[in-house]
Order: sequence, then C-alpha cells, then structure tokens
Amino acid sequence: MKKTVLGYCLFAVVSLISLAPQAGDELTLKEGHPQTHVVVKGDTLWDISKMFLNDPWLWPEIWHVNPQVDNPHLIYPGDVLNLVYIDGKPKLVVKRNKDVKLTPKVRISELDLAIPAIPLDAISPFLSQSRVVSKERLQDAPYVLAGNDGHIVSGAGDQLFARGEFDPEGDKNFGIFRPSDAYMDPDTDELLGYQALSIASAKVIDIEEDIATMGLNRTSEEVRRGDRLLPDEERRISSNFYPSAPEEETEGYIISVEGGVSQIGSMNVVVINRGEREGMEVGHVLAIYRVGEQVRDSITGEIVKVPDSRAGLMMIFRTFEKVSYGLVLKATRPLAVMDKVKNP
Repeated sequence: MKKTVLGYCLFAVVSLISLAPQAGDELTLKEGHPQTHVVVKGDTLWDISKMFLNDPWLWPEIWHVNPQVDNPHLIYPGDVLNLVYIDGKPKLVVKRNKDVKLTPKVRISELDLAIPAIPLDAISPFLSQSRVVSKERLQDAPYVLAGNDGHIVSGAGDQLFARGEFDPEGDKNFGIFRPSDAYMDPDTDELLGYQALSIASAKVIDIEEDIATMGLNRTSEEVRRGDRLLPDEERRISSNFYPSAPEEETEGYIISVEGGVSQIGSMNVVVINRGEREGMEVGHVLAIYRVGEQVRDSITGEIVKVPDSRAGLMMIFRTFEKVSYGLVLKATRPLAVMDKVKNP
C-alpha cells in the first residue's frame, strides 16, 4: 500500500490575515517578521508560520491562489515566500523555484521534496507502529502459540504458529503487537484502551482449523508466545492537514507521555483522554494548561487553588475512539501528565 505522508498540505500561497479569529486567538503578524523567506530543506510549515505569526497554529484555511504556480498546496526548498498586500491585506505568496519540475508523472517525488507541516520524525512511529485498542479486541485477537520447532522466541525469516479465528478467504497480512500501557480516564476511571506496540509483521502461509502457520517478514523485537495478531490497517493518512480549533468546547487531560520522560517539552508526543467519540479530529489544536496548585492563604489560613495557567500548545495527529495522540508544538514551561487541555 502506498502511504500518503501526513502534513504535505499548505501553504505555498497562503493568506495570513483574512481568516476570522477563532476561540479568542487573534490572528496577528509577529513583530519583526521578515518580508521574504527562502524555503530550505528541514523547514516545516510550523517553523515558517512562527516567523510570520504570533499564533503559528492559525496558518490559514484560505490562501491566495496564484494561477502561475503548479500545486499551490506544496512548497519546496528553494521556493521564495514574499509577504505582499492584496486589497489592503497582507498575504504570503510563493515564487516557485524553477529547479523544481512538477509533472503528473512524478507525484511521489513531489511529496518527497515538499516540506512537511510538522516534524514527521517526531510522529512517524505513532502513525505506523502503535495502535490503541479495546480490552475486548486484544482478548479476541489471535495470538502467537509457538515458534517453529517449539522455539519460545522468533525473528525475521522464521516461521511460527498462531492460534485464533482466521478467515481462510480473509486478509493474509497481520501485524504482531505487544500490549503496553493501559489508558485510564482520570475523572471516571473508565478504561479507555490499551496501547498496542507493533513488533513484527507476518503473512499467513497455511491454516488448519484454528492454527495458522505464518512467516515473519519484519521484526523490531523478538516475537514471543502470547503476542497478539491484528490485521494490517488499510488506513489512509490525509494529506490535507490543516490546524483548527475543535468546534465544540473541549476539556481533557494529558494522561501519558511517550518515552517515559517525567517532564514534557516541545516535540514530545502525548496521549489525551479525548478521542473520536468526543469529536477529536486530526489537525485539532488544543492549548495546554498547568493545573493551579493549592496554597495556604497566609491571612485567612484557608487552602486556596490558584488559577490554571496556559503553558503550551499541541496538535492532534492521530485519533482513536476514546483517546488521541498529540504533538506538543510549544511549551513555555515544563509540562506534565495530568495537565489540562482546552480549546485554544
């Protein structure tokens, strides 16, 4: 399956001011912003937006279409971005690098050349190597019974035996996953799902009753007895990736951070206790608030909670039924699990 990489959208010819402000954030140009920027390899749309906007996540949903530019949703190293005024409003327009030759026959190389919206190396493992699944789905999934010749562990190139319900006419390709963290809602104690980490991929060779013989074609860790099998996802990652505030008022918590760190900063991946059932979508932007501490009033002796303070910004890049993955784009102070997330 050819995968479309998240975030190759924008911004080549973008209106910076014509968007109406959302959720209280006013779209304004940054003081000292440049008039011109030459796109270089390693740029992201977020980086470029930070040069021009006080609130970079408000890069526009409406852009000035330049009919002289092919594929205005993509920008490339060597392109020149100019801040100009059209009908009295500032807009960012692109002068295409003539060395970039764009034709319908080279779409894949176009995506390879175009700059991404956010740093893809920070999120790519969570697009392809991690899922959040229910307890029931894990319990019902086929599992590794044994390696060939009774081996306890197996590696790439080995055969193994898996047990469970296999459809002889169904998909032959499976991912092998190992259950990891259990995500719990801090308010309701609801089990929101289990993180399932991809450790291998395998293909069904033969099925006899409820036991399948499988060939391992990729492993990132040794496969063990009891590891679970889930069908490969035919999941398209949208290339039309635009930041926006959730339509409904949203409030939740950071419930986990990937990598086992205790303090969360920019470009860390976090998990929040809000998912598709709460209306979360890829591209939604949420402000992060440090929960106010309880302090003793030295005058009255009362215990008083000070207000929550805004401390960062995150963008949702993958959603599940009850949780979502987000990338911290900005942190003005160290963040932590149980910090709140709200509409920006």
